[in-house]
Amino acid sequence: MLASLYQYQHEQVADGNRTAGKSQTEDSVNKDSEEYFGKSMSDLDVETWKTVEHDGDPVQRRTITLDEIIAISVPEEPADNDDPDLPGQTIQVRIGGGETFISQAEIVEVQDANPDES
Repeated sequence: MLASLYQYQHEQVADGNRTAGKSQTEDSVNKDSEEYFGKSMSDLDVETWKTVEHDGDPVQRRTITLDEIIAISVPEEPADNDDPDLPGQTIQVRIGGGETFISQAEIVEVQDANPDES
């Protein structure tokens, strides 16, 4: 299976000036990726967090795409380390012989990567 998830974290800011959808450093550093890094962001293997609004507060969200998933489990009760101020909860994902836990996650979509195979 192929799965897309959103994962959330609190926005990392140095002061209280936060605005959803806007980078805290946008005013001081306003260079495009090619000028800043010497290549396009799509060519870099980086985790990209986007600032979004949740209950009136800005939080950061990224998209995680996982392939070759055997099973996904969403517990009825939140994990001890789940943050009630953020969307999502800890989700268990089994890939091959192992399992991983993704904190503060929401399932966006799960699909069979090879629907014609039995």
